[in-house]
Amino acid sequence: MAERSKNPLARARDAVWRPTPSSLRLLALLSVIVNAGIIVTGGAVRLTKSGLGCSTWPKCTPESMIPTSAPGHSPVHMAIEFGNRTLTFAILAVAVAVFVAALRTVPRRRDLVYLAAVQPLGVVAQAVWGGVTVLTDLHPVTVAGHFMLSPLLLIACVALYVRAGEGDGPVRVLVDRRLRALALALVWVTGLLMVAGTVVTGTGPHAGDDRAERFDFAIEQVTRVHSLLAWLTVALTVALLAGLWRHDAPPRVRRAALTLLAVEAAQGAIGYIQYFLGVPALLVGLHMLGSALVWIAVLNVAFATRERGPLASAESAAPPAGAGSAGAQLGNPRPQPA
Repeated sequence: MAERSKNPLARARDAVWRPTPSSLRLLALLSVIVNAGIIVTGGAVRLTKSGLGCSTWPKCTPESMIPTSAPGHSPVHMAIEFGNRTLTFAILAVAVAVFVAALRTVPRRRDLVYLAAVQPLGVVAQAVWGGVTVLTDLHPVTVAGHFMLSPLLLIACVALYVRAGEGDGPVRVLVDRRLRALALALVWVTGLLMVAGTVVTGTGPHAGDDRAERFDFAIEQVTRVHSLLAWLTVALTVALLAGLWRHDAPPRVRRAALTLLAVEAAQGAIGYIQYFLGVPALLVGLHMLGSALVWIAVLNVAFATRERGPLASAESAAPPAGAGSAGAQLGNPRPQPA
């Protein structure tokens, strides 16, 4: 154990191979961060017009897996696109580590294994769909689908982070059920807001490459729809906050809702500034980061409105020496039914 506490490599190994509830939760948090980060790096590819820097998939060029000199392709664009592809392997490594840690948790918790299993599968799906976007020359429908895979994957990432820190008791709603329904409605409306954002992106100037097709919509009209959904999201958040204060909801639920409102305010400010400044690339990139943060914050609110009891301590959950695997169930103080 001394080595485990002093050697960073040994600690990283043990976090995966001999996980504790806290190390599993830390890995789950890392997965949330990297899957939010890929939204930003993917946006950087598009904003630098590097979307077709690697002209095919899975190879970078028809002749090579890595960037090589090719007519009509900027070396910088090739490097940016190939770099984003390479990052996928790092994210896959995190996803596999999370899955192994969930499998190795003693005692094993089935729902955590399921949530962890989604993550490497989701990363692979992202990589394959990224290939589809290249092979379709960045058609806005395939680009939108590629983006929306990230919010879907983040649901499993955030859920694993939450579940790894709580027990396995029955779900107990902590707020008035109408407020719980409002929090869940916020998730759906925010999802629609992000879909509308992909339509704005597919209509606007940042296509990822000058050859890429665009949606044949009026940018003012699709931006107005996106803006209305954003205002609806803010209005629902304010209504939720008012209800939480009126019903004296637990402080952590109110903090989660306040955080969501603050992130929405910052995201809205960036959105309006970028629109009036002619959507400069830097602000578009910040807006994409904001979309990931809003999504994580709204998921956090939904999860905060319920609980499943405390996580059992490692001492009470661990089996006594020599007792094999017959110890108490981690995260569930009551015996499990057969």
